[in-house]
Amino acid sequence: MRYKELTKKLKRLGCEYVRQGSGSHEIWKNERTQGVTVIPRHNKEIATGTLHKILKDLGFSRKDLQ
Repeated sequence: MRYKELTKKLKRLGCEYVRQGSGSHEIWKNERTQGVTVIPRHNKEIATGTLHKILKDLGFSRKDLQ
């Protein structure tokens, strides 16, 4: 999954962009769970392990994205 697709789905789930992180990374927050994570803003696929960590930090499962 690429950055643009992931952030679109996260917005639909109630997450919001907080601020720019270091380099090409962004900080996102889930208001419902107060979970915070860092999302890489790259022009390539987000690695499976990184995607799993992002979802875990925000309190979602892979099923929630579907």
